[in-house]
Amino acid sequence: MDIAEFKKVIQNQEGERDSMLKDPDLINREVGTDLVEKSLKHPNIIAILGIRRCGKSTLSWILLKDRKYAYINFDDELLYGIKVDDFDRLLKAFYDLYGEDLQYFLLDEIQNVKGWELFVSKLGRTKKVIVTGSNSNLLSGELATHLTGRYNSITLFPFSFKEFLAYRKVPDDYFYGKEFRTERVAKALKYLEEYIQYGGFPEGYKFTHDRLKSIFRDIITKDVTRRYRIKNIESIESLSKYLISIYSNEISFSSLRNIAGIKKIETVKNYLTYLENSYLFFLMERFSFKLKQQVIAPKKIYCIDTGMINAMTVGNSRNIGRLMENLVAVELLRRKNYSNDMIEVYYWKDHNNHEVDFLIKAGKNVVELIQTSYVSDLNLINRREIDNLIKASEELHCNNLSIITWDYESVIEKEGREITCIPLWKWLMGTALSSS
Repeated sequence: MDIAEFKKVIQNQEGERDSMLKDPDLINREVGTDLVEKSLKHPNIIAILGIRRCGKSTLSWILLKDRKYAYINFDDELLYGIKVDDFDRLLKAFYDLYGEDLQYFLLDEIQNVKGWELFVSKLGRTKKVIVTGSNSNLLSGELATHLTGRYNSITLFPFSFKEFLAYRKVPDDYFYGKEFRTERVAKALKYLEEYIQYGGFPEGYKFTHDRLKSIFRDIITKDVTRRYRIKNIESIESLSKYLISIYSNEISFSSLRNIAGIKKIETVKNYLTYLENSYLFFLMERFSFKLKQQVIAPKKIYCIDTGMINAMTVGNSRNIGRLMENLVAVELLRRKNYSNDMIEVYYWKDHNNHEVDFLIKAGKNVVELIQTSYVSDLNLINRREIDNLIKASEELHCNNLSIITWDYESVIEKEGREITCIPLWKWLMGTALSSS
């Protein structure tokens, strides 16, 4: 591609960006501009990672809004197939358009260009560079090798419930206070139902489930099949659709192999890794103090977004309990990435099948045990869920016990332990995980 062609692409994308920045529904993200600003001041390179269409570009534009910067999005059909050799002409196009004093560069979905790492490494020696990508392996390989200590990375998730409320123009303090009027609690539950139904992708609110289906297909096609050069496209598509139908459940590689018609377990493992790298799904390990047991035990599968689950499983009966569990799993990982990367999140299950949905570990200590339950009354809570918390508490020496409910709030006392019951919407309004 020559310089003139690059200029045309840059200017077209600049027009699209400026139009999108006029959107009155833009909100500040919980990941925090302060954190990103600090990252830009010291290291010369910052990577903003996350699932396709979660807002990485918009966040980057907002961060750079008061600066002169060069921007190009490589997820553009006109740029498909460009090579590292084209980068010098791209730089020349930038300098022609914006001047030689250009200091900031935003390179969107840079992983689409094979061998990009050395170019960014060289550019980052004298310039401030933001790269975005839809693959968790973006920083592996050459860039990590050459930039030890000279870059930061942030993982961006789809909207949290608090961000969804901001998008809906709900005031920050609307649900706060010692007393909640009945109509406000009802409104909180209504917003929660909408959030569960459509998830955290803004396009889901504007264009409903059809757009979420399109994003799902794009992830499989562009971020998995094309990136990893998968020949058996039908098998990865079948596996993806099956996984999204069994969210919040345990899986085993052998059962997935049989269902997806894949011959080798190693292929199933690879496919799952690719889907995790694209941020579409994530696996949660079963906790054990014995590492070997932790590795060989079944994992639980979760999808990054409940809206996408609903879009892709329309024919299935809606299971609010499982959707709640999936939502809590994503929120726990969001908080880990945004504010407390020292904690680890697992599920717990013993040899008698006593199970706790989430176990939070900080260092060597288990600091919190959480169940989720779709209930609005104490009498509806399954006794087994309470008993399992007590069993886990005894075994793991953890007394910080919670049940996240639909709309029941109280403290249950049993066997000398207290179990805090908190409505899901209130828990989602929290800001941090337990860490001590």
